[in-house]
Formats: sequence, structure tokens, C-alpha cells
Amino acid sequence: MVAVRYETAFKLYPYEKVPAQSGAVQRHPVVIVGGGPVGLALALDLGKKGTPALVLDDHDGAGLGSKAICFAKRTLDIASRLGASASMVNKGVVWNVGKVFHGEGNLFKFDLLPESGHRNPAFINLQQPYFERFLVDEIRNAQKAGAPIEIRGRNSVTAMKQFSDYTALDIQTPDGPYQLDADYLIACDGARSSIRDMMGLSFDGRVFEDNFLIADVKMKADFPTERWFWFEPPFKDSGQSALLHKQPDDIWRIDFQLGWDIDREKELDADRIRARVDAMLSSQAGSVPEYELHWTSIYTFQCRRMETFRHSTVLFAGDSAHQVSPFGARGANSGVQDAENLAWKLDLVLKGLAEDSLLDTYATEREFGADENILNSSRATDFMTPKSNVSKTFRNAVLDLAGRHAFARPLVNSGRLSVPCTYDGFDLFGPDALAGPDITRPGASCPDAPVSEGYLLDHLSGAFHILNIGDGTSNSVTSEGITADVINIAEPSSELSARYLGDAPCAVYLIRPDQHVVARWASFDEKAIAAALKNSIGKGAE
Repeated sequence: MVAVRYETAFKLYPYEKVPAQSGAVQRHPVVIVGGGPVGLALALDLGKKGTPALVLDDHDGAGLGSKAICFAKRTLDIASRLGASASMVNKGVVWNVGKVFHGEGNLFKFDLLPESGHRNPAFINLQQPYFERFLVDEIRNAQKAGAPIEIRGRNSVTAMKQFSDYTALDIQTPDGPYQLDADYLIACDGARSSIRDMMGLSFDGRVFEDNFLIADVKMKADFPTERWFWFEPPFKDSGQSALLHKQPDDIWRIDFQLGWDIDREKELDADRIRARVDAMLSSQAGSVPEYELHWTSIYTFQCRRMETFRHSTVLFAGDSAHQVSPFGARGANSGVQDAENLAWKLDLVLKGLAEDSLLDTYATEREFGADENILNSSRATDFMTPKSNVSKTFRNAVLDLAGRHAFARPLVNSGRLSVPCTYDGFDLFGPDALAGPDITRPGASCPDAPVSEGYLLDHLSGAFHILNIGDGTSNSVTSEGITADVINIAEPSSELSARYLGDAPCAVYLIRPDQHVVARWASFDEKAIAAALKNSIGKGAE
């Protein structure tokens, strides 16, 4: 039998026996272990490109509890390309503004998306089970359209054996065991990855000696839709920091920092949790509104990652490969970026359009992304929880300055919120032959902007594209069997000009399937674009 480790919020892929369980061992191009946000996004991306993907999950749907709740603009842009963002944004709580407090004082507020011209907001708050449900909804739509995606619930991997060009898996189901083979096995099975454990791989980094209480509270409240963060909160028994966020369905996420040496069972007592929540709510609202505890948990977080995300034909993505603190919303968001980076590379390799070595660049690029997230996450935690009196004095001096002077506010770190990393200097990018805006340099993800028909990112469909902005026209370019189709924009909007032209009258960009800029030029140069396209798939410039 398959053990039930947690209760599900939605039964999204109920168990069904398949013929493969009693027939000959079948071999699949891609097997994804784990049906969370990362595994589902990867399967949907691959399937929409026509590459078969099989997802195995040891449960039959999304686990109960909010878990990840903050989904960043880059994640929503990826979900837009995959066809799933509209449901997410419609259900989610949209927010751009945050406020930072120190004790009783309101230090300052910030706006994460002060400029116009973007389809998606800076962030939405949406409980992870909904995020997963909307991805599965789009997978079902894609299946109806012929996408080769399969999800098998209550299929648990119990053993594996890796060979030179494939991996053999033992699977347990409610009807007993069976086996299958995978050309490529992608482990998206979370921080306690069974695949990583089966392979005896390390997961190294820093464990933070602190505990945080999550209390998801169902109530109707008049608090604005903002992220509120307190250093040294004024309410009783709140610890060194506290956080308040609104979610859909009148659910409010409250975090309390408890410290390291605690009695976890005692702190999870409902009456003790209510006392903390009452103190916070009365402090902010003057009285305690009616509420119910919807979900509670205590977590201790770590900032760590695997040494490498690729082990021959087994690759790791999301929490199975790296972990960060929840402050900054960098966990699920960076995992979805892992999936997008890997999907187009796997697709080209399996179609014979790129060498297997292209998958090495998934590891190097996303390891860099993980290191950036871990660095930001560690800095945030150290600022929030000073480890010495000297550090605390410095932290409080910064907070005092930030309340009075704008120059000090960037030094305040309550969690640097998730943004996509830029792959400066990595092998698949360049050249930069345009004196253009820094925000769209090679290696950067494409910022959105209005165009005559909707938004720019609507036209970047998950293939290679040539973006031609200005007076001239460009042609499609083919290299190594891959064609980059052209998007001509003769009259750019002011936002597009600011983000892609700067002072240049026109520009030509080569953009890869994950919407990162490969290279850019002042004018169309077919030979240069073909060379950059070839280099971008790991075959080297001519």
C-alpha cells in the first residue's frame, strides 16, 4: 500500500490503475516525481511543447494547508505563458505595497511595482493548494488538446537504479507494485526528497536556530491588502518579529518568531496561539474580531542546496534541490523558474535539436539562482534576528535611520522579495551590441510592456523569438534546425521604449524560450543572430 502522509485539500488526480501496472516495463522520456507547483509546471511546459511527461505523486492532490502563499510577478508571467495565470490572479489577493514597523512605529512603506504597463501584479497571495489546482486545470485542458501529459496519483517511488542512459524505478500503488524506466528522471519531491535520499546525495548549508509559528486565521477584517512586517512587535509574546498577510477566502496569514529553545507541543496549543493572535489583533484594530484558527504549524528553516542539481540522467528542481527561508517568498517562486529553465532544454535534447550537455547549463544557471536566493535569504534572517548585542545595536540604528531618511531604507531587510536572477556572463548569452537599458541586458528576464495587441510577454510563446523594435523589419532566422520567429514592433509604447530602447532609436533582441534575453543589437544582422542562436543551445558560436 501507499502510505498517506498528509490530508489533501483537493483531490486532483485520484488513483486509477493503468495497463502498464500489469504489462511489460514501459520506458518514458521524462518522469517527474512530485506533483507540487514545480513538478506540475514542468509537466505542463513540456507537454505543451509536445514532449511526453509522466508525473508520479504519492498522494492524489494538493496537501492541506496554505504553505507557500506569495507568488511573484515572474511566476505569474510564466503561468501566463502556460495558460494558468488568469485563474490564479482572479482568485488571489493582489498586492504591491508593504509596510515596515519597529515596535509601535510605522517606519516606511514600499511599492514593488510603481510603474505601469505590466499585465501581472508584483505579487498575489494565493494558498498553494489553489496554485496547484489551477495548474492541474490547465493540464487537463492541454490533455484535451493532445498534450502528452499523464499524472498518476498514489504512485510512490520505492526504489531506483540508475544506468548510463536511463533510470529504472520501482513503484508502489494501492493495487501493488510495478516498474517503469525513465530516460530522464526529474526529482521535484520536496525538501525531504526520497529520490535524493535513495541516491545518497548530500544537502548542505545552514540551519537557522529559530522557530516560527504560522497561524492562518479566518476572519473579516478591515486591514488593507498590504504586507505588514514588524521588528520587535509591540504586542505580547510576539517574539522578535511578526508578519501579517491577507489570503483569499478571508484567510489571514500571521507569523510569529518564537526563538530556538521552545516546547513545540506547548506552543501549538490552540489557547496559547489564540492569546498571541488576540494580542496582535487588539493592538492593530482596538478590539479582537471574531475569527477561527484555520491552520497552524511551527517551522524551522534552513538555507542549503545540493552541490549540483544534475546527476547524469537524474535532475533535481525546487525544494528537492535547494531550500531557503520563507522570508522573501523565494521557495516556490524559484522552483517554478527551475522548471521553466529545464523544460525548454529537455525538450530540445529529447527532440535531437541539442546535445545532452545542454542540460549541464540547467544545473549551472539554477545553482547560481539558488546561491543568490540563499544569500538574500540568509541576510534577511540575520538582520531580523541579530546574533549579538553589537549586531542588534547596528540593526536598530538602521531601523531608526530608515524611519527618518529614505537613503537608509534599502538597508532594512525584512525579506528581499523574490525577483528573477540575471545570468550575467554565462556561456549561453551574448553579445551585447546595444547601448540599451541595463534591465534588458543579455541574461536578464524580459520585463513586460504594452504593445498594440496586449502585452509583450503574450507574444513570447515559449520558443525562440527575434524582437525587432523601431523602424526596420527583421526576418526569421534558422540555425541548427531551430527557427527564431520575428516580432516586429514599428511603433513601440513609451514603456517598451524605456525598457528595451533607452536612447537607441531601434533594437533587435534574441530571446530564448524562458523569456531571458540571449543577445541584442542596434540593427538586424542575420549572421550574428544565427551565431547567437547556435551558442544559446550549447553548440558554440561560429
